[in-house]
Amino acid sequence: MKASALSLLFITQLAADVDSFGIKSLFTRNTQLRATNDESDKKRVVVIGNGMVGQRFMENLIDLDTDKKCVISTFCEEPRAAYNRVKLTSYFETRNPSALSMTSEFDNEGRTPWYEENNVELLLNDKVVSVDTKSKTVTGASGKTIDYDVAVFATGSYPFVPPIPGKQRPGVFVYRTIEDLEAMLAYVKENNVKSAAVIGGGLLGLEAAKAVADMKVESHIIEFAPILMCRQIDQGGHDALVGKIEEMGLKVHCGARTESFVGENGSTDMEDMSPVSALRFSNEGWDDLDVQMVVVSAGIKPRDELARDTDIAVGERGGIVVDEQLKTSVDGTYAIGEIALYNNFIYGLIAPGYDMAGVCSKIIAQEELGYDLGLEEKPAFTGADLSTKLKLLGCDVASFGENQPNPDDADVSNLVWNDPIGGIYRKLIFNKAGTRLRGGILVGDASDYSKLHKLAVQGGELPENPAMLLAPSSARGDVEEEELSEDPNTQVCSCNDVTRGQIADTIKELGVDGATLKEVKTCSKAGTGCGGCEPDVKTILKQELEKLGGSLSNHLCEHFSYSRPELMALVRTDADPTSVDSFEKILHKHGHGDGCEICKPAVGSILASLNNGIILDDGRDALQDTNDRSLANMQRGGSYSVVPRVPGGEITPEQLVQMGKTAKKYNLYSKITGAQRIDFFGASKYQLPDIWEELGSVGLESGHAYGKALRTVKSCVGSTWCRYGVQDSVGFAIRVENRYKGVRSPHKMKSAVSGCVRECAEAQGKDFGMIATENGYNLYVGGNGGVNPVHAQLLATDIDEDTVIKYLDRYIMYYILTADRLERTAPWQAKLPSGKNGGGPIEHLKEVIIEDSLGICDELDRRMQYLVDTYHDEWAEVVKDPARRAKFKQFVNTDEVQTREEMIEFIDQRGQVRPTDWLPDGQPQTNWKPDTTDVFSRSEKSWVSVGKTSDFAPNVGSAILYGDSQLAVFNNAQRGEWYCTQNMCPHKQAFVLSQGIIGGTADGIAKVACPLHKKQFDLADGKGLDSDLSLITFAVKIEGDEVMVELPSTEEVDAILGTKGLRVQSSCSELDISGTELEKEILNGVRNTTVTVI
Repeated sequence: MKASALSLLFITQLAADVDSFGIKSLFTRNTQLRATNDESDKKRVVVIGNGMVGQRFMENLIDLDTDKKCVISTFCEEPRAAYNRVKLTSYFETRNPSALSMTSEFDNEGRTPWYEENNVELLLNDKVVSVDTKSKTVTGASGKTIDYDVAVFATGSYPFVPPIPGKQRPGVFVYRTIEDLEAMLAYVKENNVKSAAVIGGGLLGLEAAKAVADMKVESHIIEFAPILMCRQIDQGGHDALVGKIEEMGLKVHCGARTESFVGENGSTDMEDMSPVSALRFSNEGWDDLDVQMVVVSAGIKPRDELARDTDIAVGERGGIVVDEQLKTSVDGTYAIGEIALYNNFIYGLIAPGYDMAGVCSKIIAQEELGYDLGLEEKPAFTGADLSTKLKLLGCDVASFGENQPNPDDADVSNLVWNDPIGGIYRKLIFNKAGTRLRGGILVGDASDYSKLHKLAVQGGELPENPAMLLAPSSARGDVEEEELSEDPNTQVCSCNDVTRGQIADTIKELGVDGATLKEVKTCSKAGTGCGGCEPDVKTILKQELEKLGGSLSNHLCEHFSYSRPELMALVRTDADPTSVDSFEKILHKHGHGDGCEICKPAVGSILASLNNGIILDDGRDALQDTNDRSLANMQRGGSYSVVPRVPGGEITPEQLVQMGKTAKKYNLYSKITGAQRIDFFGASKYQLPDIWEELGSVGLESGHAYGKALRTVKSCVGSTWCRYGVQDSVGFAIRVENRYKGVRSPHKMKSAVSGCVRECAEAQGKDFGMIATENGYNLYVGGNGGVNPVHAQLLATDIDEDTVIKYLDRYIMYYILTADRLERTAPWQAKLPSGKNGGGPIEHLKEVIIEDSLGICDELDRRMQYLVDTYHDEWAEVVKDPARRAKFKQFVNTDEVQTREEMIEFIDQRGQVRPTDWLPDGQPQTNWKPDTTDVFSRSEKSWVSVGKTSDFAPNVGSAILYGDSQLAVFNNAQRGEWYCTQNMCPHKQAFVLSQGIIGGTADGIAKVACPLHKKQFDLADGKGLDSDLSLITFAVKIEGDEVMVELPSTEEVDAILGTKGLRVQSSCSELDISGTELEKEILNGVRNTTVTVI
């Protein structure tokens, strides 16, 4: 090869390497900083620590430094730039550090573009080891020394680890950083940890306990004090909080005196390195607690070691002493955040830290950089409101104002709400006269925190009867969001001290077109701390946009510029119903693009609610979500559950016998549901028609447990058996359930009929429920259980069965026509307008349904009767029709099957079998990735016929079997394109991708959404669209009516994608092919390929 060619090759390769390893950006960054360093007139501000508070300080100072009078350097000892520690437990949701970033996505070096864009020198992985206040220099562990004009200590704190013997052991961790979490995850995996203890029951301790629970490890909370969160709540709040925590399976041990962490060898000293195996207590009568991991989260200590080696004043118990301007005892040095000791107090919350960052940046801008900020008063930090509202382990916990007055304070009057059944505790603290709210504690329901906090902190007129403030909204029957104050000075975001007025100003600056929720949060900082105020920010955005003549987008998705109610109205009022009787027609007329996993099921539901055609016919199966497409509920591992309908809970012995025979024949796990039905788990999709046929032989129909439809009408035995019953509740429940079975709605619906006021069927907790009276029934509507239980409201009293049916027809159809996508009746009902004479939404419903105030009752009656008249049992429709039955075949290219046990291990549990547990994300058998991005790039391939084009239904995926490997072929008829990928979703190694909805993104990428967790993948190249996961793809072509896929040999494909090798197991052992002929064949790739090394 000639020298010029060699040089060209070298330069080309170097350019590739520069881009691959980030060297190019490093060159750019160093050049920029060298140029900056030559500008000697600029002042150098060095920020020691790149945590949340240090980052906020830099952002504030950059905003104030309009004339670029300073340059900033920041030392960061972690491997990535600033991230949100407050949301650290959410790391388990994505295992993606960028989701926590304070600025934007991290690159491979842990940097984000923000630092370079703002000319900030970011020194990653470089812990400051010394500060010389005489020569004004800061030196990092790397040896780099930087001169400074201003130094800001933002080193934060470190977890306090009590001097407990055994704290040095393997298996003992602290909870502070992403690396701490990763180390715990690795330890859990490598040591098969089943149980762990968290030392500390404060805010951080409970967060750590959640982190441990998220690792699928039994979590024990160990607290020295007699109650949890002793600084925020009292005994009553503790009792309610513990009840919620223990409902989640965590264990709480208060008053615990931990004596030592015991090693596996039984040692209890401070030197032995045997892994931890138990906690030993000094409490009399307490046994050792067997654990394999300990997480210490018992408080914090300021990281003031750098200051202690200087002449900077440090507090006796730690922390750098600062004044109101955050200045230390040495000129030119400041301290903010958890390192700053103000008035002999360390503030451990993020909101005070941000306050300090704001004050400090203004002082430096004024006094160090010479800006005139036009402030009437000198910026000062004079302490902080320590009120807080959090969601800990899924439970609301809030405290505000003087939540724990001194015992000798005589001007105190307490009101307490204690609901141990509902897990709600509220304590409001007033002055003796009851004219001023001083503070309070809220556990379990803190929905009115903002209002109460404002009354306590800012003052305000109390109701004539202050006790009106005590009851939680859930007890008052309120389901609407707490009304937000219009006062522009009202604080919305306590983390960042952002007011309503500031948010409104941000929205005005962005304008109608630019004011998205994401942009408003980014520009105003509201909602970027703990995230608890995000719903309020969204509400303000909606209100302010309306003032500007715009509106907050309620579009169904990127393909339809309408909400579900708007699209429903367009379809149902179309003069030509045949022009809107399919998804394709509706998309063409009212939308654009290809559709997606959001709009397809929504349109499918609209069509079912209006036309009631069989959902698997005429291409409608391509619209159905995970469960509806299979008429059964997909469970872990890709098997399905079957729930027959049992109207009113009444079942015959013959039906019970057949259920038992079927369950035994197919080895199905059987369980009674909470709604008087029997659920059978573990069926393969190809078995479903046979199972349905057997159940149908004794009159059992589909229970629609898979659909957004009526699930059940629960009943007590009523007057037919019960000595207290006043009406035949069973007979009426059967009538109601048989009338509305199969009716598709925006969300699932549940109902119940109680035979007397004892309410054994719990009718007032249902979407609609009836309670028998001596004169008929009382009808309740708009209730639900679940995450946010809501009490139903009384619509009518003492009405007969026919009147109940008439009112229900109208109520359900009004809901179907006007509710948003996936909106339950309770929130839908709460958003309805009030009645003409007040009385709230329930009065509006009475006017519409009973008085026909809108003149629509005839349409509501007619539409509901049509759905009743056109009912069909979806299971029976499949069983009797060979074409529909063929849709349940496992593989289109063979009659062979792979059983459920071949795809995931089934284990015994109390005499039945169930699939083994999935491991947490990031552990073996999750987030699967091939060794290379194009694993078969060097393989010899050939075109393989996998079936006829007619075998592959349009606009859906179908599975094929190739050797031992499952592949998914997608016939995207809407685009005239075909794709082939692995059938295994890499997230949880479940063989389900062919069941996912296919669609397109706004920029035209064809995609599939995994039916289990909606992970999205580009069908063309397999790249994850919402994660770093990816699929292996194969080329497809059509020859005549043959579908051809370009594939390597079955041996090669099976080595990577074979079901046997990817089967999820309780004990994961990797397939070892080292030294085999298969390994040689894969490594050699194409046998005839020659590689020339230059």
